[in-house]
Amino acid sequence: MAVPDYTVADFSQETWWLTLIKAVFIVVYLIVSVLMALWVERRGLGRMQTRPGPNVAGPLGLFQAVADAVKLLFKEDIRSTERADKFLYWLGPTLAAFCAFSTMAVIPMGPNVSMFGHSTPLQLADMPVATLYILAITSLGLYGIVLGGWSAHSTLPLYGAVRSSAQVISYELSMGLALVSVFLMTGSMSTSEIVADQGRLWWFIPLIPAFVIYCISAVGEINRLPFDLPEAEGELVAGHITEYTGMKFGWYYLSEYINMLNVSAVATTMFFGGWHAPWPFSHIAPINDGWWGMLWFILKVWFFMFLIIWTRGTLVRIRYDQFMAFGWKRLIPVSLAWVVAVALLRGVTSWVSLTLPQLLGVIVALFIVVMLVMWLWDRGEAKKEEAEEAAEQDEAEAPFDPFAGGFPVPPLPGQVLPASPRAGRAPVAAVATETTGAANTTGTVTEEDSDD
Repeated sequence: MAVPDYTVADFSQETWWLTLIKAVFIVVYLIVSVLMALWVERRGLGRMQTRPGPNVAGPLGLFQAVADAVKLLFKEDIRSTERADKFLYWLGPTLAAFCAFSTMAVIPMGPNVSMFGHSTPLQLADMPVATLYILAITSLGLYGIVLGGWSAHSTLPLYGAVRSSAQVISYELSMGLALVSVFLMTGSMSTSEIVADQGRLWWFIPLIPAFVIYCISAVGEINRLPFDLPEAEGELVAGHITEYTGMKFGWYYLSEYINMLNVSAVATTMFFGGWHAPWPFSHIAPINDGWWGMLWFILKVWFFMFLIIWTRGTLVRIRYDQFMAFGWKRLIPVSLAWVVAVALLRGVTSWVSLTLPQLLGVIVALFIVVMLVMWLWDRGEAKKEEAEEAAEQDEAEAPFDPFAGGFPVPPLPGQVLPASPRAGRAPVAAVATETTGAANTTGTVTEEDSDD
């Protein structure tokens, strides 16, 4: 029997029951990871905010997430409005959960291992366009949120669904562009080949701008603080899940945390070397191969999970207009510029042979030039805004004529209406009245004196 390739996924000895075992393992792994994520988030946020967090249900509050899951399973499942579309009302959370579970199917959690006498990769499936499958399935999960908000026939859930659709579309563009640079450097969209290509160098080092853009876009993609605008409890009660109770609410809740694991797994696969051990452990062959790969993969995923939880405990929710402006005016232009730069660099390296240190030096220099150009652009925009504010201030200080256009116009902030003509007449009338009264008084006395 040929020795299997432990770098790229080899499904030549795959059987249907091995595929079934791996599918069941992925489902169980995701559910258990969600329970652990709930506990880690509550305890972690409690420590960050100087409070104990859950500490009653079980040792260190470990059973708190289990208690919440049991509560959702036995909670009454009702529809708060009879106008809701029954089928779509049920389809929304089902679709959201199905897409959340499906993403992990193409993520390599380890190399080929021996399982029951068969060589099989620690990956459910792989394909030449596996990364496009991930982007497609996450886009399909958006329909679960939109249907949930629309089918309830209620105002606030509809607002949350519309926000979510605009948010996911906006930030998925920048996230996809960030992944394009990985495709260009690797020459493949297969997840196992991308991981295999990071055996010596993880892509987050030379592609640091794309890595940062992906991390920001991923938080916006999964609707987490500071980008949880579809929920926004302070203004939309609970967004698209306002009208859901029981396990239908639980599916949305579960899909949110599974999506956290999904974006963390994609970040690990695309930028953090996948299942490869970090340096210096990567130079020790026994712990950089086989089942050890799953351990390194899980540790990297939880590193990103902790960053997402840390972000929730640190930052506050931003306004929706700021959120959309940041995505369209900052992330997408920078992503496009970076993709063009990487494409040009790959074209140049195909003509001129460069070593890896030289390639990294060119990438760093190009990144510095791009950042310098953006800084100069921002300085010019800031000066332009200062000039406009100064012009507006001068205009505000100038005399304001509300009838300049032929019809009355209310003053803008900073403008002051001229004094009313009646405001000057009142003192004059008062003085005139006092003078007349005094004169009348004097005249009366004189007449009386004359009579006398």
